[in-house]
Amino acid sequence: MSQRHRRLVKGRQAGFTLIEVMIAVLILGFGLLAFGLLQTMNVRFTKSAQQRTVASNLAYEVVDMMRMQRSDSGLYAYSAIDYASFASVAEGDCASATDASIANNIARWKCQVKNSLPEGAAVVQLESDGNVTVTLKWGDAPWETQAAKKISSFTLRSRI
Repeated sequence: MSQRHRRLVKGRQAGFTLIEVMIAVLILGFGLLAFGLLQTMNVRFTKSAQQRTVASNLAYEVVDMMRMQRSDSGLYAYSAIDYASFASVAEGDCASATDASIANNIARWKCQVKNSLPEGAAVVQLESDGNVTVTLKWGDAPWETQAAKKISSFTLRSRI
């Protein structure tokens, strides 16, 4: 191979190496973008799981309060624990009630639901056979465009 031919081949290879580097950088960029998207989705799903855990704990808490005061458990179901009543619940500290009366228990519980879950609301239904159904709903997916997909719910059914 002549010296002139070697220089031509070497010049072509230098350009080819630059293209290889650019393609490698492009692939690396897409990989980093995918990793960032993965982290974003992870944060969303972690927050959703945390809210579902909070809803579960709140549902079990009101059922335990009803079991603790079995003779008055009907008052929990008929004390306006519904979706509309949550609009009037104050934001902030939920531990202001000092006595353990049913009215204060309900007020504290409603405050916890509203403060712990975004757009949180609940319904407590006590049936005549002693079964209680607690349903909590909250806004879980603000990135969704359809209203039906934005709401998550948790339902607990138990016997008192």
